[in-house]
Amino acid sequence: MTKTSIPYLLVLLRFLLAPTILLLAYGYRDSVRGLLIVLIVIGLLSDVFDGIIARRLGVSTTRLRRLDSQTDLIFWLSVGVSAYVLNPEVIRAHGYEVGLLFVSEGLCYAISFIKFGKETCTHAFLSKLWGVCLFIAFIALIGWGYAGVTFALAIYWGFFSQADVILILLLLPHWQNDIPSAYHAYLIRKGIPFKKSNWLNS
Repeated sequence: MTKTSIPYLLVLLRFLLAPTILLLAYGYRDSVRGLLIVLIVIGLLSDVFDGIIARRLGVSTTRLRRLDSQTDLIFWLSVGVSAYVLNPEVIRAHGYEVGLLFVSEGLCYAISFIKFGKETCTHAFLSKLWGVCLFIAFIALIGWGYAGVTFALAIYWGFFSQADVILILLLLPHWQNDIPSAYHAYLIRKGIPFKKSNWLNS
């Protein structure tokens, strides 16, 4: 194992955390809320640093970015299901909004597969901020059963970020990963060069 393997190991860690969080939530319920918070924090940190380290090491390949994107989806779905297991009444109270989120997420994938034959992998700025919103909302929900402002923000920012992803997909002339925003997709469509952030995009 070399240092260039570190980003892949961080992605693998997050992938393994997903079923671990699910099993703990189903098997131990309220007694593991604190442990689940720790595992979610670890998952978020792995997501933050896998890309940063990969860019620093010059190994931020399309393959790695695609693995990272799909692992993010699996991880947050697992956290969401665990939140439902621990607080079913709260999630049911927001069932309509949560259902629409799933529909809009599915629409992003459908558009990408229909247009490009591949899954979406934009890693857009608004999507990254949505990850932060989800983190805060799930920590509050799993840790304290709170689903007020933080939960509402996660839901409505999710709609906002997914609308941005849909616009990116519609504007892109060909499949690409790591598109900061719909505006940047428009620049790509027009052939106008721009500089990406070394911290947030490859």
